[in-house]
Amino acid sequence: MTKYKFIYIAVAALIFSGTACKKQLNVGNPNQPTIASNVNSESGLIALTQGSTYINGFVNGDGWLGDSYFSLPYGFSELLGDAVGADAANQEISVLSVPDKITFDDGTTLVNNSPHIPFLRAYNTRGNTGAGDNVYYYQWLNMYALNNACNTILSLVDGVKFSGDATTKANTIRAWCYWWKGYAYASIGSMYYSGLLIDTYGGASNHYVVKDSVLAQSNLYFKEASTVLSGLTANADYNTVLGGLIPLDFQKGHGGIPSPADWIKNINTMLARNILVNKLNPFVHGVLNATITKSSTTPMTAADWQAVSDLASAGITDPSVVVFSGHSSTNNSVFSPAGGTASSLTTSTNTNTTFKITERFMQNFNTGDKRVDNNFAFDAVAPYDNPNFGTRYSIIDGGNGLPGVYMYGSLTAGVYEVYMAGSYEENALMLAEANIMLGKVDAGVAFINAVRAYQGAGVTPLANGLTATQAMTELVKERRVALVFRGLTFYDSRRWGWIYSIANGGGYYGAAFWTTAHKLYTNSTIDYNFLDYWDIPADETVLNPPGAGSAAVINPNF
Repeated sequence: MTKYKFIYIAVAALIFSGTACKKQLNVGNPNQPTIASNVNSESGLIALTQGSTYINGFVNGDGWLGDSYFSLPYGFSELLGDAVGADAANQEISVLSVPDKITFDDGTTLVNNSPHIPFLRAYNTRGNTGAGDNVYYYQWLNMYALNNACNTILSLVDGVKFSGDATTKANTIRAWCYWWKGYAYASIGSMYYSGLLIDTYGGASNHYVVKDSVLAQSNLYFKEASTVLSGLTANADYNTVLGGLIPLDFQKGHGGIPSPADWIKNINTMLARNILVNKLNPFVHGVLNATITKSSTTPMTAADWQAVSDLASAGITDPSVVVFSGHSSTNNSVFSPAGGTASSLTTSTNTNTTFKITERFMQNFNTGDKRVDNNFAFDAVAPYDNPNFGTRYSIIDGGNGLPGVYMYGSLTAGVYEVYMAGSYEENALMLAEANIMLGKVDAGVAFINAVRAYQGAGVTPLANGLTATQAMTELVKERRVALVFRGLTFYDSRRWGWIYSIANGGGYYGAAFWTTAHKLYTNSTIDYNFLDYWDIPADETVLNPPGAGSAAVINPNF
């Protein structure tokens, strides 16, 4: 059987006992189906672990907009971060990212009659979830399904007899579960105001804790994974287990079977991310350390920047480090080539795509950047018209083939690479920003240059001697274009202060717009006034009301 067939067998084992594959899952009495009695062999546990990780964590429940976590929650991030726009009705994406007010260069304004925060809250009902209109629901669903799957696997490890180096095999599975629990809690804590800590098989809780506690739990499990990995070596048994856990189409490109050392580097990058994306580094209207007067988080401190620098320095510092990434395939794929990613939903002529690349995204490229030449079609004659996200640009399917230049999207199976967690570029740009904010501007600029060279931008390297403001301007532009479609865009817009109301010190200045009148504006002001951390979905709070002493389940700051 192929790896992907094991995925679906594993899911069936959870629900139906998997009687069709008794040999692989060592199925027990079908009249008394339990996970413990039906998954008690090495092959069965590996199949269950792969399936429950990838299908429960990144597929189930995501069939509304595209077909995976990387099209739906990743897509929300790109919408809220204004890298893409949309006019489709699915999940209310046509209005999700509309700012409260736009003031164009000439002083004319466009006001949203359905402001973002009340709109989100009005749709946070179980009925709207059933209709596919509650955007709060999906990331919560996926990440708690992933967390609960890991709890299940951890409850089974001790009861399975492993061949060969049993200790290495069992601990590899434990490290896998700790890693993905850290990932799930990081995702919850970075997006929702509060969450639940559930760490036992079959466990439940109605004690909601504030996001900081959820992030602390993420850090705890990432570090636990690192501790386990530090005691492992990449022997045949280690590679056999990971080779069975990671789908074959996720074992190419920058993905593969990470050594324990490489895996620890991935963990350090994620620990650095947990700090960076959940604190403020306001850079509004070209002002470093701008003040945001109302927020659900606090500004980065010098100690925070040093922690990011230390962790990222021990992170994915080289492109050769194996990371957690994935590719589509023609059959039994975790995500489809044409609908499984935010990238695929943006790739092709903009009149035919779900997402449309925005003028605000495109204005971050410097003149002569080969990534533009390789990836984007420009059409000023028949552009896509919309008052909020009209655009003259489309992503070319597969790019133009310029050698050594990064490709933003392909609809061909197995071509586009999805980064599920950290990457070399993200790690390098975290080091860039940390160095700039710690006063080591030239060192920070060197990391920006390195990322541009790695992605084949072909632009003249930035010189030494830039001011911190100049360097930060380039850092912002590079994170926008180098890390698009990786689930980070909204987090960046939040921490730089742009999503907050102008009345509270936020907003985005110098924005480009293409209007329905075929007029280009290049110096507009956007008052987004978005919710910084989401409320808990009603599907959770109605069925699982908060117990005594719980944190707020509706963000109390807005």
